[in-house]
Amino acid sequence: MGIISTVVVGGLAGLVAKLFLPEKNEPKGIIMTIVAGILGGMLFTWLGQMLGLYSAGDAAGFIGTVIGAVIVSVIASKVFGRK
Repeated sequence: MGIISTVVVGGLAGLVAKLFLPEKNEPKGIIMTIVAGILGGMLFTWLGQMLGLYSAGDAAGFIGTVIGAVIVSVIASKVFGRK
């Protein structure tokens, strides 16, 4: 997957993930939304490979990327959120 398509899919996944998150857990700004989507895809691909759902060359699908983006956003809000 090319860099442009990775950013586009990550951005779309991040936007969809924002729909499922409460306001305090959602990423702020378009850059953080795209980063959450890209990291979510990487996270879910890794988890899927560890669980045997994907082989070594496979990547997570869009739904897996959205789930990963939600997980990344929640973790980021806990780590970097206001106290």
